Amino acid sequence: MAALVFACASTGRAQIKVGDVFPPLAAAGLAGEAPPALAGKVALIDFWASWCAPCKASFPVYSRLQTDLASSGLVVIAISIDERPADYAAFVQKMRPTFAVAHDVKQALVKVVQVPAMPTCYLVDRSGHVRFVHAGFHSGTTEALIRREIGTLLAEPASL
Repeated sequence: MAALVFACASTGRAQIKVGDVFPPLAAAGLAGEAPPALAGKVALIDFWASWCAPCKASFPVYSRLQTDLASSGLVVIAISIDERPADYAAFVQKMRPTFAVAHDVKQALVKVVQVPAMPTCYLVDRSGHVRFVHAGFHSGTTEALIRREIGTLLAEPASL
């Protein structure tokens, strides 16, 4: 059923935006780590590529967020759009993230979401709705803003 929902979402769908339900990761055919369960969690879902300089800056920030806020209900997942698995693997080995990473080998999910820039992160609330979108990454300002937004989402009750 989830695969059917994912397949239907990939045809003619506009860019995922604030208020939309984020597509199910389990149906996306991602390689690498199995996506963690998101039910009842706040999720930071980031799209990145090994060739992207701002992506390199974002990984330490996302590791800090995962470490600091996992016990409060945050899940960070980074999804590579690299065409070559070796580029994905080398980046992950070098960066050693503390959060889940996966590889969108066929670039199916990135096409459904229609990611506008590298990196782009989507903050998803406990009910699975996109609440904030950040295209690009600027170390100081983006980290402070994302941390505030995650705090807002974590403070909300599990059922909206």
